[in-house]
Amino acid sequence: MQVIVKPILSEKMTALTDKQNRVAFVVSKAANKFEIKRAVETMYSVTVKSVNTMVYQGDAKSRYTKAGVISGRTASFKKAIVTLAEGDSIDFFSNI
Repeated sequence: MQVIVKPILSEKMTALTDKQNRVAFVVSKAANKFEIKRAVETMYSVTVKSVNTMVYQGDAKSRYTKAGVISGRTASFKKAIVTLAEGDSIDFFSNI
């Protein structure tokens, strides 16, 4: 099972990283906080102070087409906000 799916890189998370040394990841729905902490520490060689998780439900979407109204949902996902120890940081753009 792959615990970390992808990092979340948005303006809001960049501001949170600068101010509070936190980073966010989309994680597997079956992963718990201990597994997320272990995965981040081994993948990025940092020390994790705490992990907060939240599950987002998919949004209902609809659109109008020639065939009529098509309705559906976006995918739900689990998000983890990881607080790093003082002095540690993760650079996602180092190998571009």
